[in-house]
Order: sequence, then C-alpha cells, then structure tokens
Amino acid sequence: MLQKLNAIIEREGDGYVALCPELDIASQGDTIEQARDNLKEALELFFETASHEEIKQRLHGEIYLTQVEVAVG
Repeated sequence: MLQKLNAIIEREGDGYVALCPELDIASQGDTIEQARDNLKEALELFFETASHEEIKQRLHGEIYLTQVEVAVG
C-alpha cells in the first residue's frame, strides 16, 4: 500500500532539512534530493517499526499550508 505524505524542505546552513508535517518526522541532506530521499527512508522505517496504534496517534489527517502577511517593523 502506498501513502502520500507531504514534505517541506528548507535550506539550513550548508544543507537542507525535510519535514513530514503529517507525522512530525524530519531528516536532512546535503541537497534537496538527498534530504527528500532521507526523509522517505525515515518514513519507511517508521512505518516498518511503529505499531498501528502509534501510527494512528501520530498521523495528522488534515494539513493545510498557506501564507499570511504580517507587518514587520
């Protein structure tokens, strides 16, 4: 079974951090592709080892990504 999850990737220092907001699992890499691949591996390991109850508890069903404008200074 395949599960589609989101990945938010941002530059951090000399590398990149990838976060899956549905499960609050993160990984990192030297490139965007490496960070994404490392996150995929971390997620696969989580699903292999976590109990059904832990997956159910951690999995956020609805995630919304939006932008807001705020006054600065």
